Amino acid sequence: MHKSKIVLGVAVVAIGLGVAFKDTIQTQMYAYMHSSMHDRHGANGMGHDMKNMPGLRGANASQTESDELAIMFENFDRITREVTNLPNGIRTVTRSSDEDVMAVLVNHIVGMVDRVSRGDDPKIFIQSPTLDVLFASGAEMQSQIDVTEEGVVVVRTSTDPNVVEALHVHAAEISDMADRGMQAVHDAMAQRADH
Repeated sequence: MHKSKIVLGVAVVAIGLGVAFKDTIQTQMYAYMHSSMHDRHGANGMGHDMKNMPGLRGANASQTESDELAIMFENFDRITREVTNLPNGIRTVTRSSDEDVMAVLVNHIVGMVDRVSRGDDPKIFIQSPTLDVLFASGAEMQSQIDVTEEGVVVVRTSTDPNVVEALHVHAAEISDMADRGMQAVHDAMAQRADH
């Protein structure tokens, strides 16, 4: 318990000071949070408690945004995505047959596209490092969002090859989460920790 408090304390202080080792701190913070969730829920066979999972919160995220993430992870099996990698960006179509989940998807996607355009990083504790590139380059991207019968259609483009690469990688990461839920996050965090 004492060691967990030290790890959490170091992570909170480092985040507050804006330490350059963000990825390392996030990985340690995630490991602590993930371990504590499994300690609480693993023994009785239950999965993650999404409503109370600290990793879905962020230094600059609203409670509503964290709640939306929880709903999407709880209902990942009701979400489908199609991604087309374009030479200068991506076209994604995200949908759910569940009306409540679809409403959350629309709010989340529109909100995140707006945040990226303003460079307003929510700093969700478990977010991918590819978002660092996107939030830093938001003003340089062109984005179009349409809510159609097909789903939420987003086209994002850029003339910067690094941003295009980040768009391709992030779209694949989101699709993986839509396919596998929190397991995709576990695997991505573990892979980053190994490098």
